[in-house]
Amino acid sequence: MSDELNNQPLWTGDYYNQGTGPNDIFDTLKEECGVFGVYGHSGAASLSYYGLHALQHRGEESCGICVSDHTEFHYHRGMGLVKEVFDKDTMATLTGDISIGHVRYSTSGSSHLGNAQPLVFRYRAGELALATNGNIVNAPQIRRELEEMGSIFQTTSDTEVLAHLIARSSKPLVEAAKEAFRRIVGGFAFMIMTNEQLIVASDPNGLRPLTMGRLGDAYIFTSETCALETIGAEIVRDVKPGELLVLDQNGLHEDFYTEPQRKALCSMEYIYFARPDSDMNGANLHSARKRMGSMMARESFIDADLVTGVPDSSISAAIGYAEQTGIPYELGMIKNKYTGRTFIQPSQELREQGVKMKLSAVRRVVEGKRVVMIDDSIVRGTTSRRIVNMLRDAGAIEVHVRITSPPFKNPCFYGIDTPDRRDLIASSKTVEEIRQEINADSLAFLSREGLIEAVGGDNKDDYKGGMCMACFDNDYPTQTDFGGEEQFGCGC
Repeated sequence: MSDELNNQPLWTGDYYNQGTGPNDIFDTLKEECGVFGVYGHSGAASLSYYGLHALQHRGEESCGICVSDHTEFHYHRGMGLVKEVFDKDTMATLTGDISIGHVRYSTSGSSHLGNAQPLVFRYRAGELALATNGNIVNAPQIRRELEEMGSIFQTTSDTEVLAHLIARSSKPLVEAAKEAFRRIVGGFAFMIMTNEQLIVASDPNGLRPLTMGRLGDAYIFTSETCALETIGAEIVRDVKPGELLVLDQNGLHEDFYTEPQRKALCSMEYIYFARPDSDMNGANLHSARKRMGSMMARESFIDADLVTGVPDSSISAAIGYAEQTGIPYELGMIKNKYTGRTFIQPSQELREQGVKMKLSAVRRVVEGKRVVMIDDSIVRGTTSRRIVNMLRDAGAIEVHVRITSPPFKNPCFYGIDTPDRRDLIASSKTVEEIRQEINADSLAFLSREGLIEAVGGDNKDDYKGGMCMACFDNDYPTQTDFGGEEQFGCGC
């Protein structure tokens, strides 16, 4: 499937949202995945549809829903957006009151239907479906061990590793799941479904977000609270690090499969990934990002005529910066929401034009002005340079860049699709060298201390505010080296 421009395809691959890895024209970090689960509601599939639609920003490449009517599974998966994969006829076949759903982004090379989740299996005790957000760091090592013992893998997803660990155990499902979770290392929010049960688990550090809600007598689980708001559910609480919840005909059973470790929710959830109307660990994301902008202004004030944010994730921070400084906030850039998040162009000339197709400067707003451009992060630096030059082309006489995160220097092992460390501009260049690279008049990053104070929330007194900041300071909360293999990105 493709469109044509001067007889050249506007994108490559089999479908529009196919993952592009380092070849994406935008070098922003890619979202991980999103999960949504329902137990005890006759409209489980419909709730999952609307829940996944609310989580679409966490993965636009593939999606799926698996439903149980206590006798058999009914499921559908496909490549593309939720609204494209599911139609009225498909939804009519997804009957039952237990469900798990998934939206996915993958790195280039593992972008195919076989890896779309939920993964569904048949094993000795019946049917089993799994969905996860995150990454299992030691999955390659476990996979090799299982293959040597005769396991045959059907996908390249590390989620399948957990299914094999469970299937090979002689213990009942819940105990087998506990054993399996104790074997794996990484950041994950897992949902496991059988015909009668729903099992929900968080990694021992709480690296990936997972929240429980209620809708009448039904239990709802989701990566972000915005999905609960969408379906009218009540927020109950976050699933705790190392916690394992079992839902069956006897209700909710709360347990732990291991001792919780230091709380380390991904800091990029606060900075960039999560929707601004979501809450995490007692902090609303819009409010937290406004405080990041305010803290940025206190740490690195620059006199200017206007403040603008790179849409959409930096708008809240830009408002905070403007309020703190008294410099007017303006919509200096407009985002075209209909170009697709992983748009690919075949030539450099078309790639440069593609940036303008997705993001436009408002000439009448920025022309002749000193502009403070707020963004959430700099990865390779190529996108920042393009945006700075776009503002200059629109007539801005100065462009001062303020980044509401510390310099991104290290790859993520827990579910974010990050480039090789060598491709991260902050890993090898100073702030002044990055400023020159992106053609800005000045550049400043938010300090780690400023980020922690700005986020606040329920974990503000914990170590590093209860956040994982390894991408900034190389302090990983888990072991990351297994057999010398450096695996990062989204393995789900």
